[in-house]
Amino acid sequence: MLDKPKPYDMLTDYVTGNEVPNIGAEENRQRVERFLVDTKGYSKNDIEVDADLKFTIGEEELYSNVDLAVRVQGKRFMVLKCVPGSLVSRQRETLAAARLLDVYQIPFSVVTDGKDAELLDTVTGEVLEEGMDAIPSREEAIERMKGIKLQPFPQERLEREKIIFRSYDEMNINVQRKLKRMEP
Repeated sequence: MLDKPKPYDMLTDYVTGNEVPNIGAEENRQRVERFLVDTKGYSKNDIEVDADLKFTIGEEELYSNVDLAVRVQGKRFMVLKCVPGSLVSRQRETLAAARLLDVYQIPFSVVTDGKDAELLDTVTGEVLEEGMDAIPSREEAIERMKGIKLQPFPQERLEREKIIFRSYDEMNINVQRKLKRMEP
């Protein structure tokens, strides 16, 4: 049984309208959500908040989530990890999430603190651009998707990718996920 957590200040999530605890990088995520809608032209319906990520390693079931996943024309186009500190230290976790979240590798991964960002090619792991302007607009995303062949992650590397994601995920402070489990 989880101990009852201390009370947290709450924020209203910009995309969902739900109350969320103001912990970790939550203020950064709110800044990014506003940026995606107000500056980059995405609708709130294009953005998944806390997209469920579920997979199995051996007999262990892992349930986690991805901060933000953005869809264009019904397909996930990019995942975003909102972090409170170093961007480079979360690149690998974000790539793993983008490789595991769907049946195909989500083409782009973004690590951001809400003020700076790194746009990565999920398939190659290469940093393509840096800065908040590197995050594609909705129009750019639609155009880019025309030239992208969605591909699954190689089966022979899948277990390793799951372990990488789990290793990072276990280090994250998932107070919000714990709070959800405590709700009746």
